Amino acid sequence: MLTVRISSFSFVYGIIPVDPSGHGGGFVFDCRALPNPGRYEQYKALTGMDEPVIKYLSAEPEVKDFLDQSFSLIDQAVSKYIERGFNSLMVSFGCTGGQHRSVFAAEQLSQYISDNYQDVIISLRHWAREEADKKKL
Repeated sequence: MLTVRISSFSFVYGIIPVDPSGHGGGFVFDCRALPNPGRYEQYKALTGMDEPVIKYLSAEPEVKDFLDQSFSLIDQAVSKYIERGFNSLMVSFGCTGGQHRSVFAAEQLSQYISDNYQDVIISLRHWAREEADKKKL
């Protein structure tokens, strides 16, 4: 069975997630060209999982285009990986702080894969949040 490992991360922390399957590769998408809700005070303390940020990003045509194009590439890979009996695909989304755009994109992809593929395991991880939590300790 195929496992799709979906991650969000921060380019500021400089840690692009590594594929733990040992196969390497996968997709890395840069969300920094998308509108950034983190520039607005009302969104700074929120993440891409919070409803106000979801509404903001969902209303932006650039974000829809980015997700449509990214998901098209991922669809092709998931279909071929299933057909060929592969067991692991890694997809990562990065943005500046790893809090808004990349988290939103990763969450959206997780939902998309869940809605469109029955025999796929989804692993979702938000690396920037984990790194920020480590620094607080």
